[in-house]
Amino acid sequence: MKLKKPFCIWFTGLSGSGKSTLAEEIEKRLERIGIGSENLDGDEIRKELSYDLGFSMEDRKKNNERIIFISKVLVRNGVPTLVAFISPLNEIRDTARDKIQSLILVYVQCSLEECIKRDVKGLYKKALAGEIKEFTGIDSIFEEPINPEIIVDTENNSIEDCADKIWEYLIDKEFIK
Repeated sequence: MKLKKPFCIWFTGLSGSGKSTLAEEIEKRLERIGIGSENLDGDEIRKELSYDLGFSMEDRKKNNERIIFISKVLVRNGVPTLVAFISPLNEIRDTARDKIQSLILVYVQCSLEECIKRDVKGLYKKALAGEIKEFTGIDSIFEEPINPEIIVDTENNSIEDCADKIWEYLIDKEFIK
C-alpha cells in the first residue's frame, strides 16, 4: 500500500473520549505500510506552541487557528496529518474544513459519564470541584459535529474496531491504495 493523496484526519470529541489513542493507532498503521505522518496532539501543542493561551473560548479559537494553519501546510506538502483536538465548536471545525484540503472529520463519540470515569489526567475531577474553569463538557460547551465523515463510538467499541472503521474509509476513498 502507498499514499495516494495526502489528508488530515481531525479527531474531535470530549477529553478522555479516545482521540489521541485513535490517532496513535492510525499513525502506527500508516508506519507499518511505510507511510510517514505527523500526529499533532492537543496536549503537546498546548505545551510547545500555545503555552501563552488559556482556556477561554477566544483562546481556544486562537489555539485551533494555529493548528489549522500547521495542518494546512503539512497536507499541502504531502504529509498525512492526524489532529487530536477537542475543537468544541462547529465554527472551528468548519474553518478547518474550509482551509485544509482533504480534511476527514472523525467524531470520537463517548458519553460525558464514561469520559469522567476514564479521567486519567484528573481534569474532570478538578473541573467538577471548581478548580478548572471553562472545561469542555462541564461548564463550557461541546457542540456535536455536523456531518462528520466518520463517527466512532469508543464507549461501546474497541479502539481497534474504531481504527478499522477509519482505515476502511482511507482505503474506500483512495487516500491509500
